[in-house]
Amino acid sequence: MRFRVLLLAGMALGAGAQTRIVLRTGTLLDGKGGVLHDRQIVIEGSRIVSVGPPRDKPTYDQRGLTVMPGWIDTHVHINWHMDANRKSVNAREAPELNALYTAGDAWITLEGGFTTVQSVGAPTDGLVRDRINEGVIPGPRLLTSLRQITADSGQPRGDLAALRALVRKTKEDGADVIKLFATSGLGAGGGQTMTDGQIQAVCQEAKAVGLRSVVHAIGDAGARAAVEAGCTSIEHGTFLTDTTLDLMAQRGTYFDPNLLVLHNYLDNRASFTFTQPQLDTLEKGIAPTEDVLRRARTRKLKIVFGTDAVAGSHGRNAEEFIYRVRDAGEKPMDAIVSATSVSAEALGLGNEIGTVAAGFQADLVATEGNPLDDITAVRRVVFVMKGGRIYKRQ
Repeated sequence: MRFRVLLLAGMALGAGAQTRIVLRTGTLLDGKGGVLHDRQIVIEGSRIVSVGPPRDKPTYDQRGLTVMPGWIDTHVHINWHMDANRKSVNAREAPELNALYTAGDAWITLEGGFTTVQSVGAPTDGLVRDRINEGVIPGPRLLTSLRQITADSGQPRGDLAALRALVRKTKEDGADVIKLFATSGLGAGGGQTMTDGQIQAVCQEAKAVGLRSVVHAIGDAGARAAVEAGCTSIEHGTFLTDTTLDLMAQRGTYFDPNLLVLHNYLDNRASFTFTQPQLDTLEKGIAPTEDVLRRARTRKLKIVFGTDAVAGSHGRNAEEFIYRVRDAGEKPMDAIVSATSVSAEALGLGNEIGTVAAGFQADLVATEGNPLDDITAVRRVVFVMKGGRIYKRQ
């Protein structure tokens, strides 16, 4: 396959054993909106130690490529996958089998240029996250909510004290973030499903225990309640009004619109159990999602990069760039900054990842072609490094 060599996990881990790596770059996007030319990146261990004019013999000469921080996807469902019959599966199988498929999804996601993802979320995520952290299997840096909280969660169901207790238990179980459903899904109209009090209880308890809270919110009422409750991020936001977007800008709430998931469902409709009316609703959801993204940009919201990747889209997360730029009219640089430094900040990792600068983790991706000139260059990933280890190279 063109310009592509897949490295076995052992080889990838071995690449990290080098004490010092020098990358020579022609075009370097720093993740903050800057474009640098003719630089060298010096890496020692897992971190970048310097970025500057070329002085040393390069370990890897990437002057014909465009180098940038490893991409970040703030909204995936890493355990969803296709079975042997190309049917979507998530947790309806033996846990050990689901963990194997999750590990496979993680590997192809990393290979696609995404060095950090946030999965929201299933218990299997934690098992795979921990094995990745141990270096046993290859995969992106993985954050997970482990479960999802709804209006009927807790015992007794929906009780405010029970919801707060569930947040604390989720923290104790090892979650990195809290995921809650303030509204129904797109197919059901996106109406508010959790009460204002329930949303406040979950998000306030999350903050109290040191976790962020990301909120599934299709309709405006549920999203506005979540913003007023101090939740961290609004996911989807298909039908947000300008008033709510303005409130988000004032409060510093992150916004995570997702286009890939809608296209993926439609492209792989035979793999899912949607009825024709549901498919029609999904298709009708594309235009308002593009519109809310445009309106959010004019208000300078903190827009992160999430795909809601499910079965069929793992490894194809970069298609979100194309939908945002080609269809929603985003500037390519805005989309790249969204997927790097802004998403890193949203995950609480703004001082660790998402930027090419001294002191940051050596998470790097290189593409054949420059996505600032041709956004489809994001499909041509030829080099991936995470934490100083090379997992894919030309």
